[in-house]
Amino acid sequence: MGTRFQSLLAFLLSCLILISAASSSEQKGDGTLRIGLKKRKLDRANRLASQLFLKNRGSWSPKDYFCLNDANSDIVPLKNYLDAQYYGEITIGTPPQKFTAIFDTGSSNLWVPSSNCYFSIACYFHSKYKARDSSTYKRNGKPASIRYGTGAISGYFSNDDVKVGGLVIKDQEFIEATSEPGITFLLAKFDGILGLGFKEIAVGNSTPVWYNMVEKGLVKEPIFSFWLNRNPEDPEGGQIVFGGVDPKHFKGEHTYVPVTRKGYWQFDMGDLNIADKPTGYCAKGCSAIADSGTSLLTGPSTVITMINHAIGAVGIASQECKTVIGQYGQTMLDSLVSQVDPRKVCSHIGLCGFDGTHSVSMGIKSVVEDGVSGLLNEAMCCACEMASVWMQSELSQNQTQERILAYAAELCDHIPNPNQQSAVDCERVSSMPIVTFTIGGKPFDLSPQDYIFKIGDGVQAQCTSGFTAMDIPPPRGPLWILGDIFMGPYHTVFDYGKTRVGFAKAT
Repeated sequence: MGTRFQSLLAFLLSCLILISAASSSEQKGDGTLRIGLKKRKLDRANRLASQLFLKNRGSWSPKDYFCLNDANSDIVPLKNYLDAQYYGEITIGTPPQKFTAIFDTGSSNLWVPSSNCYFSIACYFHSKYKARDSSTYKRNGKPASIRYGTGAISGYFSNDDVKVGGLVIKDQEFIEATSEPGITFLLAKFDGILGLGFKEIAVGNSTPVWYNMVEKGLVKEPIFSFWLNRNPEDPEGGQIVFGGVDPKHFKGEHTYVPVTRKGYWQFDMGDLNIADKPTGYCAKGCSAIADSGTSLLTGPSTVITMINHAIGAVGIASQECKTVIGQYGQTMLDSLVSQVDPRKVCSHIGLCGFDGTHSVSMGIKSVVEDGVSGLLNEAMCCACEMASVWMQSELSQNQTQERILAYAAELCDHIPNPNQQSAVDCERVSSMPIVTFTIGGKPFDLSPQDYIFKIGDGVQAQCTSGFTAMDIPPPRGPLWILGDIFMGPYHTVFDYGKTRVGFAKAT
């Protein structure tokens, strides 16, 4: 939930909510802090919550690691709910007041509910910070508000000592939330969020907890790493290591990519393959972020539709899409065959304008080929843009024109539904294709077991796609968000010192 894009809410409804449970942390003599995770099975009481909450170049070598047998790193154990969200325990104040928090690389502020939160029901179901009970509390009072993809909070800044595992960050600025409207935080079992993003996206220009860990010398090396356990039978849910990595939770070398834009942990990635066939959408590169606060894997509707079609996920048929294919499909295909730039196909046939980089909705009246006058709206332009990418991808596979048009029409039925989950047949999971992401020039495969959420067993089992659509406009987008579905199979290192992100096969 750390992306903070307002449009994220509509597309992250399939994510599962956290549950509360006692956290444990292990402070090692070598200076590392581990936060472990545990799992619980879903029951009917949690079903509503699960439906409402979502959210290179080169390789690592041994000398790049700051391992656990060195000093000044800390391991924080995390807890896991259905492979969907991971959280751990922190304390604030003297004596310490306990809270459960999401460790979110997609945001940068720390907040917890305040004892002065009176009018939000959510505050009455979570631990609340009581400033009057802490001898190390310092009044601040600066107002603050944050809007996440799945909810919003507001309140004011305060200062107090924050303890993460065995690390004590003195005089840390954080937000006391006095308002948590809506149902998201009411159903959530975590109390607050501890952001691990860059200061550039911190509300109120606040210095993030991680920055203070580094600047105050609490960790020897400026890196932290995530291991998210995806074994539903294992009570150990995962861990964050502040100041190092735990070699037992990955194998081989990490492939790393430089951060291209500070704020989120954003980097460049290459093309995506579905069952070893390139989609072509990211052939010239795409931007992505590694986000521990997002449960699913989100991307542009165009490619998510292609993936959901390949795995048989059922969404809502788009009438605009079918209209575009039926009326303009052959014309679009002819343009692509004649080497018209795919970005210009829709403007070439009059459905969109072109702003120099991509097609845009014209929003004017025009006369289509059958002589019927109508308003060419944004939906038609968007459908045309998606269809041109699908057609170009099939052309690159040397498919026949008949097959290309039929494929595009099929994809119309698999456009992700922003208001519901995309369901799949549980019996088909084993035969679903591998989806491959290219990062640092190397392939990173996601198997069906990685990207399908399964709830229940036998005839009562329900399966949903872990891929969901979110169309972020330029200049920030298009943007892929590699959430827990990706970070689970791949141990992830966030290297603040060298400003890069590394991935290795998790164990």
